[in-house]
Amino acid sequence: MVLPDGYLDVTPGRLAAVVTYLEQTARPALPPAAVPEGLRMERVKTVVVEEYRSVFRKVGEPWLWFSRLRMSDEQLRATLAAEGVELFYLLAGSEPLGMLEMDWREQPEVEIVFLGVAPQMVGRGAGGYLMRFAIDEAWRRGPRRLWLHTCTLDHPGALGFYQRFGFVPYRRAVEISEDPRLSGELPREAAPQIPIIEPDSGVR
Repeated sequence: MVLPDGYLDVTPGRLAAVVTYLEQTARPALPPAAVPEGLRMERVKTVVVEEYRSVFRKVGEPWLWFSRLRMSDEQLRATLAAEGVELFYLLAGSEPLGMLEMDWREQPEVEIVFLGVAPQMVGRGAGGYLMRFAIDEAWRRGPRRLWLHTCTLDHPGALGFYQRFGFVPYRRAVEISEDPRLSGELPREAAPQIPIIEPDSGVR
């Protein structure tokens, strides 16, 4: 569906985000990656749903990540156990402080489904390390393209971050969804930079 020009009302209690899709069709030339002290990547071969949800919340709550929280345990377990879906945690000691989820089910294309670090890791080089790991992991297998998406609810530097790592924007979309703070998937105090508009607030 093509949206008309102009302002479009969003129902109170719902969120609207502009989604930008980005891709790489060749491995970018990047400087050697520095490994932040005390951090390491680990492939998660047997996913524990409760742990996954905890890490997902830790990384995504400030940006209202909600999609995996709306899945039942059975749906989530089946998704993460699917052939071609790979999960990695960024560990500080034994504590997961970042995550990378990649989907190889549409080979020769690969999607970075989720990539992010916990708030205390922002600005410490952890995100760049995680992204370099993802790029290396993807391109060593020779895909046709590597792609991901971000949106206007994400960290304000996310789009520029992806472009610095060689991703090129190619598509935009608008996503409308119920506010996860009103549906109970996330606490009301999550993402204070994005105001809650109550369902009964009406149009002024």
